[in-house]
Amino acid sequence: MESANLKDILSYIVENLVEDPSAISIEAVEQDDTITFQLKVAESDMGKVIGRQGRIAKEIRTILKSAGLKEHKKVLVDILD
Repeated sequence: MESANLKDILSYIVENLVEDPSAISIEAVEQDDTITFQLKVAESDMGKVIGRQGRIAKEIRTILKSAGLKEHKKVLVDILD
């Protein structure tokens, strides 16, 4: 599973959470065995992606970390405002 497949997973999850999917921006930064996804969404959708007490953001990170394990990659998700 390459970063493109992981990016597709992240994109699919986020698109189904937000009101404005056209405002989603995901950039992948690869360094050694770590992939960092920088996620931007519309300001009005920020709460939907983060969730109460950060629960949704934590679950998104958990899903991507486990998907990245198959390729022996460490996956991080930064939600930028």
